[in-house]
Amino acid sequence: MSKRIAAIHDIACFGRCSMQVIWPALSHFGHQVCPLPTALLSTHTGGFEGFSFLDLSDEMDKISSHWKRLGLEFDAIYSGFLGDERQIETVKRFLQDFSGGKTLVLVDPVMGDNGHIYKTYTKAMCDGMRTLCESADIITPNLTEAYILLGKAYKKQSDADELRILLDKLLKIGKKEKRAVIITGVHNEQQDTIGAVFAIKDKNEVSYGSSFASYSDCFFPGSGDLFASILLGNVLNGSGIFESIKTAVQFISKVSAHTKKLGTPPAWGLEFEEMIGEL
Repeated sequence: MSKRIAAIHDIACFGRCSMQVIWPALSHFGHQVCPLPTALLSTHTGGFEGFSFLDLSDEMDKISSHWKRLGLEFDAIYSGFLGDERQIETVKRFLQDFSGGKTLVLVDPVMGDNGHIYKTYTKAMCDGMRTLCESADIITPNLTEAYILLGKAYKKQSDADELRILLDKLLKIGKKEKRAVIITGVHNEQQDTIGAVFAIKDKNEVSYGSSFASYSDCFFPGSGDLFASILLGNVLNGSGIFESIKTAVQFISKVSAHTKKLGTPPAWGLEFEEMIGEL
């Protein structure tokens, strides 16, 4: 049966990221995507200059209020890029109003990449993003965002011990008895692979794991959005977290190689549409 997902993300009108990736990917898994847009941009913020930006904070409140009056319920709430500091409290209220006992909450703490915070983000927004992670069942920061959440200086290369420390500290942010932390975009230069490391806490037990695939030596914005969407789509269909992570890592590796071979400008994002049927 189709699951209903509230997707709290921006809409970038050009460049495959955020809602342009999330909506088709989750629809492929048979789920209904209900967008709660945070901002409207002419392009995404990575690799483009002079983009337009419209803060949709006021509309978010109106949409949420209408949905509440309708008595809507969601199987999952998936939040990502926020357009303004006010939206931290908006998302918190949304979680209070719409996350029932069986609602899966995935927070992708979108704040930056490659060691840099996005141009539209402030320190207050980054601090607020950490508080949103407290209510999540799953968080999917990239390596940059993991360091931001913990207030630590970014390290491009983190060894296994450092990654384990990051995972343990990120687990402590959450408040739910069962929760998962997945750090994406982890590059192993020695093996020339890229992938994700994760930790899953169930009451007092913690399990760790990782999944890596070949690296195309090219950065494509929106990869994290596609990763989290594939992860969520599979989990909602009954797959385990590790299996879902592996599927996402392998698919993104394959699409990255395909996109690079086509000569697509990296800022345009991953050309995943014609390959999504392989999931």
